[in-house]
Amino acid sequence: MQIILNGENSEQLDGLSIAGLLAKLGIGLERVAVEVNLDIVPKSNYGTHMLSDGDRIEIVHFVGGG
Repeated sequence: MQIILNGENSEQLDGLSIAGLLAKLGIGLERVAVEVNLDIVPKSNYGTHMLSDGDRIEIVHFVGGG
């Protein structure tokens, strides 16, 4: 399937959840927010929210510092 990931075309396998995509990208679940088609997805749904062809995904990492 083709998705738009942070503004870039990305080819991914069918049947991929948000949690699966994050794992594939090496991104932990602790400090991240995910938006699919302009809707923020709750962390509790990352494992069950399946991505579809044409979805627009934005992943935002929160970075601490000082």
